[in-house]
Amino acid sequence: MENKDIIALSTVELQARMKEEKAVFSKLKLNHAISPIENPIKIRDSRKDIARLSTELTKRIKATK
Repeated sequence: MENKDIIALSTVELQARMKEEKAVFSKLKLNHAISPIENPIKIRDSRKDIARLSTELTKRIKATK
């Protein structure tokens, strides 16, 4: 997910998307711990997406204060 896509989301959508990404991330980590997944770079990409979403959400919260 690119930054311009994240910026276009509303705050509620950001929170929902972050919840989904965290669920995907934990599922990927669990699957990788049990047996190596085909593309482990997906774990890194998912972690970075969560960080991008979190950063934008924090930026919006600070802007409203």
